[in-house]
Amino acid sequence: DARFGIASITLAAAASLMMLLSGLTDAWDGMLARKWKVVTTLGKMSDPLMDKVFYIAAFPMLLWQIARQGESDAHALAMALFTVIYMLRDTWVTFMRSVGSMYKADVAAMMIGKVRTALSFPGAGWVYVYLAFHRMFPDSWSVPWLISCYAVEGVLILLTFWSLGVYTRVYWPYLKMAMVRF
Repeated sequence: DARFGIASITLAAAASLMMLLSGLTDAWDGMLARKWKVVTTLGKMSDPLMDKVFYIAAFPMLLWQIARQGESDAHALAMALFTVIYMLRDTWVTFMRSVGSMYKADVAAMMIGKVRTALSFPGAGWVYVYLAFHRMFPDSWSVPWLISCYAVEGVLILLTFWSLGVYTRVYWPYLKMAMVRF
C-alpha cells in the first residue's frame, strides 16, 4: 500500500524518536535545575505548560491517525477517552496549583506527575510506531502489538488518575481556604 511507504515509516520513526528525546529532556531539565540551584517559579509553572502543549498536539493527532487508518472503533474510543482524561486531569491540576499559589504553596511538579509525563512521551511514540508499521506485518504480529498499545494506554490512564488523586489531596486544603474566603 503506497500510503505506508518509506516516507511514512521514516516520519513515524523520527516522530517516535523525538518523543522519546522530549521525554528524556523533560525529566533532565528539572533535575539539572535542582542540582544547579536555578529553580524558579516561572520554571515550575512553564514546565507543566509545555507538557500540556505536547498532550494537546500528540494525542489528538494519534486519534486522527487511528481514524484515518480505519482502525477499530474500540481503539478510536480508547484514544478519545485517553485524550479527554489527560486534558481534564491537567486542567484540574493547573487550577489546583493556581489556587495553591495564592497561598504561597510549593507548586513544583510532583514525582508522580513527572513519571506520568516521562512515560507519556515514549507511550505516545509506541502508539505512533504501531500505527505506522502494523499493516506491514501479519495479524499474528499486529494483534499483540495492538494489545501492547492498549496496555500502554491503560497504564498511562492509571498513572493519570493516581496523579490526579495525589495533586488533589495536596492542594485540597488550599481550595478549602479559598472557598471559605469566597
